[in-house]
Amino acid sequence: MTVAPEKSDVDVPEGYVKLTIDGEEIVAPKGELLIRTAERLGTVIPRFCDHPLLDPAGACRQCLVEVEMNGRPMPKPQASCTLTVADGMVVKTQVTSEVADKAQQGVMELLLINHPLDCPICDKGGECPLQNQAMAHGRTDSRFVDKKRTFPKPLPISSQVLLDRERCVLCQRCTRFSDQIAGDPFIDLLERGAHQQIGTAETADVLDAASHTSEPDSASAGKSASAGLDSASAGKSASAGGQPFQSYFSGNTIQICPVGALTSAQYRFRSRPFDLVSTPSVCEHCSSGCAERTDFRRGKVMRKLAGDDPEVNEEWICDKGRFAFRYAAAEQRIRRPLVRNVETGELEETSWTEALRAAADGLAKARDGKGVGVLPGGRVTLEDAYAYSKFARVALRTHDVDHRARAHSAEELDFLASRVVSDGGPAGGGVTFSDLEKAPIALCVAFEPEEEAPAVFLRLRKGARANDVKVVHIGQWASPAVEKTFGELLACAPGGEAGAVDGIAQHAPDVDEALRSEGAVVLVGERAAEVPGLPTALHRLVERTGARLAWIPRRAGERGAVEAGTLPTLLPGGRPVTDADARAEVERHWGLDPGTLPADPGRDMTGMLNAIVTRDLDGLLVGGVDLDDLPDPALARKAFDAAEFVVSLELLPSTVTPYADVVLPIAPVDEKSGTFVNWEGRRRPFAVTLDGTGALADCRVLDTLGVEMDTDLFTQTSDAALGDLDRLAAATARAAAPDHPSAEPPAPGDGQALLATWRQLIDDGSLQIDEPALAGTARRVVARMSRATADGLGDHVTVSTDRGSVTLPVEVTDLPDGVVWLPGNSPGSKLRATLGAGHGAVVDIAGGDR
Repeated sequence: MTVAPEKSDVDVPEGYVKLTIDGEEIVAPKGELLIRTAERLGTVIPRFCDHPLLDPAGACRQCLVEVEMNGRPMPKPQASCTLTVADGMVVKTQVTSEVADKAQQGVMELLLINHPLDCPICDKGGECPLQNQAMAHGRTDSRFVDKKRTFPKPLPISSQVLLDRERCVLCQRCTRFSDQIAGDPFIDLLERGAHQQIGTAETADVLDAASHTSEPDSASAGKSASAGLDSASAGKSASAGGQPFQSYFSGNTIQICPVGALTSAQYRFRSRPFDLVSTPSVCEHCSSGCAERTDFRRGKVMRKLAGDDPEVNEEWICDKGRFAFRYAAAEQRIRRPLVRNVETGELEETSWTEALRAAADGLAKARDGKGVGVLPGGRVTLEDAYAYSKFARVALRTHDVDHRARAHSAEELDFLASRVVSDGGPAGGGVTFSDLEKAPIALCVAFEPEEEAPAVFLRLRKGARANDVKVVHIGQWASPAVEKTFGELLACAPGGEAGAVDGIAQHAPDVDEALRSEGAVVLVGERAAEVPGLPTALHRLVERTGARLAWIPRRAGERGAVEAGTLPTLLPGGRPVTDADARAEVERHWGLDPGTLPADPGRDMTGMLNAIVTRDLDGLLVGGVDLDDLPDPALARKAFDAAEFVVSLELLPSTVTPYADVVLPIAPVDEKSGTFVNWEGRRRPFAVTLDGTGALADCRVLDTLGVEMDTDLFTQTSDAALGDLDRLAAATARAAAPDHPSAEPPAPGDGQALLATWRQLIDDGSLQIDEPALAGTARRVVARMSRATADGLGDHVTVSTDRGSVTLPVEVTDLPDGVVWLPGNSPGSKLRATLGAGHGAVVDIAGGDR
């Protein structure tokens, strides 16, 4: 809480103190750091190590001020970033104190003694706090005449982070962030005195005699510099205690570094800050909706930085959100419409006019035949999702629409209709990011926060570390997220999560009691759809305990797509398809004749694919779906091959492209405006970053396609689409709660195991292409199992079904016996495509040699 400066005749509220800064009295809350109080007064004290989201360190000593307590001056200047305010304290900053000003100048002179002053070639040049503060608070002349210390550079901390050691001012921001915020304490201070520097444990092996002398070693410098740009050598040289520096948040250390010591391998030497144009943006990679800043030059995105949004991601983003943006400029990007030549069978570039006419004719014919299914995918914006929903109902006259390009179930549909679209979002009492760090308990079910929603993981860790939030995970093994949130694991077999939830009262009474506390939250991931009875069990749990429930899907567009009605049972605003009044309301809003909308729900994605195979559907309209993400990729390929007509709205060639009759290129996030709805239900709007590219948003393409089919969607722009949706106010009635039976997980036989799986954050996702530096920090692709299960298998295990097999190195961990865990979509472990199996399936296991 902040309080404006007060006069001396005003009473000091309880819990506050009154002090004087530069002759002006101010009231401040007890425990506030002096540097923060001065900021509220309008006095900016120079600093390097201080950061509002990190614990105080007092490492750089740049923020020295003169302090007097009880009429007695302290014997020397004090670091204002570690000193808390006290009643009667008298403080003089550099504004009024020659002592403080001289002390700050002296510290700056010491910092610059060995600093290379290579600003013209430093990536930080132009946005460097050291530059700014040296000009404002440093001496104009240097008294240092000796040779400066040099190091071979750059030293690779990881494939993404490169270190120029001579620039480091030992502020410890990077080490504190890694330890406190991310929970990845692989980077630390090494050596002592004049030789102190940051690095990893194995960095010490690189520090030879040349590292301890002021004489530069050009040969080793060149060798190290070339190694710094080589992902393989980076990963090899940067590990601590056998653990590589593979933090999902390492890019934040680059951004908060106050000098050019830590630089990005991806961005290094590519541009200067004064050459860049910056726009606020929103991350498209998960459902957190993190605020970002996109910097571009000459029509090309150069980098992305974390935005400052205290209510969502504070000042942090994950490395996927920071570095995975080159997909939009990929060489294989589809930039012109494609139509399949009926004679040659090949897709050929054509004009928009011809492509839209071909698509309209084909879809109209399929609609008037057996019908068309619509598969928008889970990465669409709210506006684009609404356009797909409206196009399906108005142009194609069907409820056969489902954005869930992943494992899904009818039970999940009931869960989404009853628990998600009606939770009200942040304004209506829904769970928020800030609630996570204040909750007495956070129960994570079928949800791996660090892999699926990194910003949620950071809030859970912050709450556990600062506020003793009890984090409980129902899962299979103590993953890094469990350990780094100081969590408690309630272990169960894959597929047994519903039974574990129902058994909390009996087997974990302390957890059950905590869930009854005010502010308790339950977080559930999209993997719940794969476990029969789990959504129903979660509904029973929160109804019984009063805990609040939040659904956290993996993809950025899923929550908005639910609200936009891209589900076979829901109309926009969460209206049930089966509700006659809801249908009538939507028909009036869309200008349709009464009775136009079908009264029966449509098919889900799997139902549509089966209907294509059985010739009960003729066509498909697809938007950004990868067939290998679907529950049964073999069925999907069979269905797409059997479809009479397929239209695909795509950015890059995909597994759908070979089956498409018409391909319509659409704009990536940077080239359009729109809104993502994050897992909280909070709208996250963003504007166009790269204008004038000619790329069209999905909503514009569908609107034009609708015109070709003699229907008006009124979604020509994202603003028009959003306005049309908002005029259709959200439904107030809640759908019926899910009521589905649970099932015990099957018992594996000899030579078999139950499969546990989820996707790792950095994997083979289509939006991570052309990012070798990012790929270099992906976690190892291994098969995890208990020691008893791994006994006799050797160093590798082959996991197989009748569809195929996967062979990976074995890593023993605390999984239940008879369970094997594999990553879902990593190199060498693409489970849906290879095994045709998902979480809870029975698989064969055998020793496998590589």
